[in-house]
Amino acid sequence: MASIFETFLNGEVMLESAGLLLRGLLVTLEVSVLVIPGGIAVGAALATAASVAPPWLDRALSWGVDLVRAFPPLVLLVLIVHGLPFLGLEPPPLLGVAIALTVNTAAYYGEILRAGIASIDRAQWEAARSTGLSTPGVLRFVILPQAVRNVLPDLAGNTLEAAKLTALASAVALPDLLRMARIAQGVHFNPSPLVLAAILYLLFLWPLAGVVRRIGGRTTLPV
Repeated sequence: MASIFETFLNGEVMLESAGLLLRGLLVTLEVSVLVIPGGIAVGAALATAASVAPPWLDRALSWGVDLVRAFPPLVLLVLIVHGLPFLGLEPPPLLGVAIALTVNTAAYYGEILRAGIASIDRAQWEAARSTGLSTPGVLRFVILPQAVRNVLPDLAGNTLEAAKLTALASAVALPDLLRMARIAQGVHFNPSPLVLAAILYLLFLWPLAGVVRRIGGRTTLPV
């Protein structure tokens, strides 16, 4: 038992690694702050565009979204971060990661919001237009608020998945939490920094998981 603690829960190693991991956690939070609002904004734009687009454009948007959803997010990340420089475009690593993960999460947010918009009866569109609202006004003030309420548990669940997806940033050497933990592991030849990173991820994500569960419980209709 003592050897297990010495190997995986070495307090001295964790203490010495804490500063490095906290800096990595700040980068992870930065990525989350960029990716989650960005994914929601782009996804909402896709969903609203599809709801008023002609059939050919609606199909084109659906194919594009399906293509992104079928693409492994890690491959997309590597392609954008390491592929764009060959085209003469070399965004900073943080921006490259944010772009790749935003594209991925936007496809899922878009489909969720699209389903929410589709759940609103078309009669509400006509009733809102009869008051003099333009199509953007109908979407903003009448359709989207109801659509968001209808799919709020799915939106919250996807937000949790998007936050977990930020761990992929370590694959392109962005100094996020996981990357810093691996560096600390190499310095100390001990896996305790990885355990500490796992604890920090739990502290970061567990409250969000609780919020998702509560939202799902509140919006579930009684049988």
